[in-house]
Amino acid sequence: MPMTGDKQNMKPIWIVDDDQSIRFVLEKALLREHLPTRSFSNSRDVLAALSTAADDEGPQILVSDIRMPGGSGLELLEKVKAKYPALPVIIMTAFSDLDSAVSAFQGGAFEYLPKPFDLPKAVELIRRAVEESQREEVSEERMSDAPEMLGQAPAMQDVFRAIGRLSQSNVTVMITGESGSGKELVARALHKHSPRANGPFVAINTAAIPKDLLESELFGHERGAFTGAQTMRRGRFEQADGGTLFLDEIGDMPFELQTRLLRVLSDGHFYRVGGHSAVKSNVRVIAATHQDLEQRVKEGVFREDLFHRLNVIRLRLPALRERKEDVAMLTRHFLQQSAKQLGVEPKRISDAALTWLEGFAFPGNVRQLENICHWLTVMAPAQMIEPKDLPPEVGVSRPEGYTEPSAQPKPAWVPPVPNAVSSEPARTQAAAIEPVLTGDVKTWEQGLETEAVALLGTGSLDVWDVLTKRFESRLILAALANTKGRRIEAAHKLGIGRNTITRKIQELGLE
Repeated sequence: MPMTGDKQNMKPIWIVDDDQSIRFVLEKALLREHLPTRSFSNSRDVLAALSTAADDEGPQILVSDIRMPGGSGLELLEKVKAKYPALPVIIMTAFSDLDSAVSAFQGGAFEYLPKPFDLPKAVELIRRAVEESQREEVSEERMSDAPEMLGQAPAMQDVFRAIGRLSQSNVTVMITGESGSGKELVARALHKHSPRANGPFVAINTAAIPKDLLESELFGHERGAFTGAQTMRRGRFEQADGGTLFLDEIGDMPFELQTRLLRVLSDGHFYRVGGHSAVKSNVRVIAATHQDLEQRVKEGVFREDLFHRLNVIRLRLPALRERKEDVAMLTRHFLQQSAKQLGVEPKRISDAALTWLEGFAFPGNVRQLENICHWLTVMAPAQMIEPKDLPPEVGVSRPEGYTEPSAQPKPAWVPPVPNAVSSEPARTQAAAIEPVLTGDVKTWEQGLETEAVALLGTGSLDVWDVLTKRFESRLILAALANTKGRRIEAAHKLGIGRNTITRKIQELGLE
């Protein structure tokens, strides 16, 4: 397999081992591959060299023994990662015990290489690490200039061009697209690149707020307007004055409120609930929906005049399955993002695993990919994610020609699939929980026990929280799938309160 990148300008591979024969063998083997090396006999010399090296003069890869005089490889790993967090580190050891492997991976090691090793396999592992390092360098350069939205696919470039053309306009925009495709990101980009960029951006999901509270949320209320209204409250229209108001899932707005919204869009005036004085608000409205509004108009549940008022400019956001060339870029971005949120070393992903992801239909779109990357950051056993580490839900659409690896079992649990509102994700979720619905209790209970044992074996101290959150996520998503996204009904069927399900959805990241 040919190496990628310019070998002449590549930074050297640093080899650290107190055994001269190991250093000699690796140096010669890598030299035959035209890979530059630099060797050290102890970790002190490595740290001294790092302290004087500029950022562009450090190692491409660090290959280190785990047990050496003057400092262990794990201590070296920790200190090296502090200066070069993205540097792939391969840990070698003659002591092939679980504690060493777990410690190496927890410290952010790229791979774990037990001695005695097969030299061609060791060289191939180093080659993979080099290729991944070079790929990550390019990826990080892109990420540093990355806009608030990512996408190279033609369909996304059309969206970016439309945002550019609308940059100096205050016109009303309607964004359509499936749930989880990133409609709010488009709305934020439209706001950021508009004359109103210095004003507030206020978002409200009209489907997530109970019908009896939505009017007050939008328009505010006066003191004493209803029981519990002890003070005057400004609504979203007032909060967004001088900026942009994003109305998500506009197709679910109650019919009577549509009339009030149309009036505001027509003359910019509205009344707070219980108020008698008109309030004027200078707001640009951006609406979004995953529904077919023309069909909703035909059914008589959405006002035709409001539809035409909102539908001045329509932007269609493509589903992720229509922009498969963006999966790799988005995956690396979300892995970096998840690692930053959790305060851990970012995972890398192999080309084979990316191919499997690109072959998946992603009914939950970009949000589902983000959830999968978060799950992988927590659950993937090594720093390099391989196909066997991917969650079972991705296996429903394997690329042609692949066979299931048998060396290691797939994870017993599935990361939550968001977007219980749309019908296709609901079917996916129903399939995922089918063993429970059909009474095959042993399936999920044994899966839970297997997963608990695996987590406990890693030395993790938050097994209860991790598994409880995932259990609650599946319950809530199953209930939302059953009720087609109606939260109050889902809460009722689960036997919990409306406020509880709303809080849990926010805490678990299921919005």
